[in-house]
Parts: sequence; structure tokens; C-alpha cells
Amino acid sequence: MFMTENLSTALLLTLGAGLATGVGSAIAFFTRHTNKKLLSFSLGLSGGVMVYVSFMELMPQAEEALASAHGERGGAAWAVLAFFVGMAIIGLIDRLVPEVENPHEAHTVEELQRRPKEPRLMRMGLMAALAIAIHNFPEGIATFASAMESPTLGIAIAAAVAIHNIPEGIAVSIPIYYATGSRRKAFLWSLLSGVAEPAGALLAWLLLAPLMTPTLMGALLAGVAGIMVFISMDELLPAAREYGEAHTAIYGIVTGMAIMATSLLLLA
Repeated sequence: MFMTENLSTALLLTLGAGLATGVGSAIAFFTRHTNKKLLSFSLGLSGGVMVYVSFMELMPQAEEALASAHGERGGAAWAVLAFFVGMAIIGLIDRLVPEVENPHEAHTVEELQRRPKEPRLMRMGLMAALAIAIHNFPEGIATFASAMESPTLGIAIAAAVAIHNIPEGIAVSIPIYYATGSRRKAFLWSLLSGVAEPAGALLAWLLLAPLMTPTLMGALLAGVAGIMVFISMDELLPAAREYGEAHTAIYGIVTGMAIMATSLLLLA
């Protein structure tokens, strides 16, 4: 069952992670140069956190919850199935985003030095915002479900998702700024694209809370693990390498895993 005392914490964590798109937009407007090493390291760290948590924490919890209804072997099998269903869901969402306007590519602050007022780019910016909102919806469910199960785990995942959302905020704000010449409009659209995460959290609460059982919770946690592994492999790690700092990205992955391993050991 969802622990209702964790509800406000879970919603706040999900909201904070979603609004990190606005942080990306602000960084784009108030810095002159892109720190590629920092971005590459941060994205790698985020991926490391997500992958480690998925395999070392969420999947064992899912198997344990499902084993209560299906036995040890059956619980493990259902957890694996739910893991790949989570991957399939986020993969399908990814396929629905028009490839030419897919926002999951490296963008730099230096792009803002180009001349603004290119109205044809407004559609690209709005489509990027829509694409990010669609992607953020299941990420919001993932953050929320994890935080409801364990606030400590939720904090780690929310931080990883927030780091992931910063470059997405840049991806939205740059074309909208080109199109309008308005930093305010670019920032607001960037911020709005992140609101899908708390929206996903609220939907998860409204639909799933009345139906929650240990079996459903186990399947949800395994599905969340699949979503986060897919995001890491499809978005975070390729984006980290696109910034031209492949080794730095690997150092970030290892650091993220080490931080999570230490945290889980200390809090066990």
C-alpha cells in the first residue's frame, strides 16, 4: 500500500524534479558559456543513480512484494515482465515524438548568441516543450511511486530526474527565444514543460491508490525500474557523450552509483 504520510513529500519531490526544466532555461540565459564537462558529468551521475537504484533497490523490492502472492520464482518472473513492460511504455512514448523535433540532444548556451527573432522556430520550441511534457509524465509517476515507497529513495530519484531535466529546459527555451526574442516567454514555456511530472504523480495517486495491493505495488516498482533504465540508456548517457566528454560521463556514472551504494548502506 502507498504510505499516505509520504504523500506531501512525494508530491513536493516530483514537483521539484519537474520544475528543474526552468533551472535549465535560467542557466541558458544567465551564463555565457556551457560547462560541457560539468553537464557531461552531471548527466552521467544521474544515469548512474537511476541504473543502480533500479537494479539494486527497486527490482529486489518488486520481487519481494510479488513473491507474497506468486511465490519466489513466480514473483521474480512477474517482476521481470513488469520491468520490460515499463521499458516498452517509455519506448512507445519515445517513438510518438517526431524525430526531427526530439529534444533529447545536446544544446549549449552559446546557441543563444545567434540572432533572435526567427518566427519559424516557434513551432520547434513548442513541439520540444510538448515532447518533453510527454516524456516527463511517466518520469513523474516513477519519482512519485519511489517516494511513496521510501522518501529516501524518492529524494535520490528526484535529484537524478532534476539533473536530467536541466538540459531539456535549455532545449525548450532556445528555439522559443529565437522565435520571440523574449526571455520571459522562453522561461515560462520551459517551466511549463516540467509541470507534466507532478501531473503524472497526481494521476498515479488518483488512479492507483484506491486499487493498491502488494502485487500492484511490486509491479509498479519493477515498471519504474524499466522506465529509469530506458531513460538512462536512451537519453542520459547518449546526451552526456554528445557534450564531447565521454570519459567524464563514465566518471559521473561511477560516482552516481557509488553515492547511491553508500547512501543505501548508511540508511539500511
